[in-house]
Amino acid sequence: MQIQYPDWIFCSFRNSKKYSIRLRVLRVPIPIGTQALISRTQCAPGRTRTHNTTSEALRDIHFTTGAIRTHLNIIRYVRRKSKNVIILSQMKENFETKLFAVPDEVSGITKTLKKAGFEAYLVGGCVRDLLLERKPKDWDITTNAKPEDIIRLFKETFYENDYGTVGVVNENVSDETLKVVEVTPYRLESEYSDKRRPDSVIFSEKIEDDLKRRDFTINSIALDIENHLGAGSIYKGHIIDPYKGQDDLAKKIIRTVGDPHDRFSEDALRLLRAVRISSELGFTINIDTEKAIKIHAPLLQKIAKERIKDEFVRVIMSDSPMDGLILCRKLGLLQYIIPELEKSVSVEQNKAHSYDVWEHLLRTIQHSAKKKYPLEIRLAALLHDISKPETRRWGKEQSQYTFYGHEVVGARVATKILSDLKLPKKIIDKVSTLVRWHMFFSDTEQITLSAVRRMIANVGKDNIWDLINLRICDRMGTGRPKESPYRLRKYKSMIEEAMMDPVSVGMIKIDGNRIIKITSTAPSPKIGYILHSLLDEVLENPKLNTEEYLEKRTLELAKLPESELKILGEKGKDKKEEEEEKKIEEIRKKHWVK
Repeated sequence: MQIQYPDWIFCSFRNSKKYSIRLRVLRVPIPIGTQALISRTQCAPGRTRTHNTTSEALRDIHFTTGAIRTHLNIIRYVRRKSKNVIILSQMKENFETKLFAVPDEVSGITKTLKKAGFEAYLVGGCVRDLLLERKPKDWDITTNAKPEDIIRLFKETFYENDYGTVGVVNENVSDETLKVVEVTPYRLESEYSDKRRPDSVIFSEKIEDDLKRRDFTINSIALDIENHLGAGSIYKGHIIDPYKGQDDLAKKIIRTVGDPHDRFSEDALRLLRAVRISSELGFTINIDTEKAIKIHAPLLQKIAKERIKDEFVRVIMSDSPMDGLILCRKLGLLQYIIPELEKSVSVEQNKAHSYDVWEHLLRTIQHSAKKKYPLEIRLAALLHDISKPETRRWGKEQSQYTFYGHEVVGARVATKILSDLKLPKKIIDKVSTLVRWHMFFSDTEQITLSAVRRMIANVGKDNIWDLINLRICDRMGTGRPKESPYRLRKYKSMIEEAMMDPVSVGMIKIDGNRIIKITSTAPSPKIGYILHSLLDEVLENPKLNTEEYLEKRTLELAKLPESELKILGEKGKDKKEEEEEKKIEEIRKKHWVK
């Protein structure tokens, strides 16, 4: 007997506990003697199980799994004779079940819709992320309920658009991704005459209508969460995937649903979204999709800057902003986002740099991503040398290029770029400040604490450490091997010394005016002696720093002869200097400097 093996069917059970799963898999009569093979079930590694069926119509299969993933391979055959050779051919079973961790705030919405007689599917990026075992950044549900039905079913909602999307508000949740879950009716869309939004929408009764209007195959997967398995928020889910999005997920490919020219002509923001998803997931854009992006790149000009900003910021905040920016330029999109960056390509620098300005900026922002720095530092990393092309001059004395004043000009240009992209003023101001002062002089052999204090005053205490982190990224972007050489560590130490809370009489809970009042003494050096004497005691025992004790002790000290009080005061001053030196020593030890 010759057996032809078909493709395996994949089932994933995402949990770490053991479950006994009962799967009903054979749905037609099977002739006596025909085998159904179940193989690679990981409840017993390496074991192949066979189950000899009878002519009964249904078969139940029981197994227990403790694995995070379990492969269940179900093969069904019927006999067929061909030239005296019996061949078992497949009748393909469209069977797919997986387990998903879905928060109660989301599953509760689908349950409410279903209880009211409606369908409800998770859809879009959240399903994609669940399949990739990533935490979704937001949750979207699609249903055959109309907006008025959705609003009626939930306590707190808002509906502020023309496309049917209702925001269902979850109160008292700390997770930002769960505070608002968007619920949208199945819909069909008309033409996009402005390349931004459909001219009109028509609500549908079929999930298939909703999926075919979506951008990419990996975002056109719907998930119907079914039975709760009683293990936290684990649900059995049924997948609807008409455009083979799961295949593209497995291959790490970004491909449009249907004709890419149609999809990008409908909504030109999808051009940049493809790059953003590629940056976030490390996926490759399908060649036909990529060609269409190049053709339709000018359509990005029709998109509101606020929408461009949202996608571009996600590229910058991804783990691979360098790849995303390179892809933006390759596909012709960068000129419509930050055209000033195009001018940096092939701009040769001086001997301190291994790369041209463009590559230097890319490597600088990539290091900021590696360090998981916030948006402001990443944007400053990208834009800190934005004005080098326009300030570049050939220095005859140095025999190399100079870029005098590029940080001053760059701060103005960075402000314009980020303002055009509609970023918040607070972010713009901070990035501009970091760009303006990124060339600070850090030769600790020549600078003083006073110079460091002036730099802190220039950028502000809230920004000084971000400026240092920008300098670190800048260094790595030049091709240098060390993040923090001795000179930079020493500068960090000097910053801490300059910002250190001083050891002074201002630390104690009494002042000169209070001493004058309670002792009925005129202002004189004696007041200073008392303050320093009290400071000495508090430095020895901080628990003494109470108003009650200090006032009592002040009255005692005031009775001492001034000569004796002076000795105590001088002792307090010496103690103050000793404590300051100790703090400075700890700071320097922390940064491994002298």
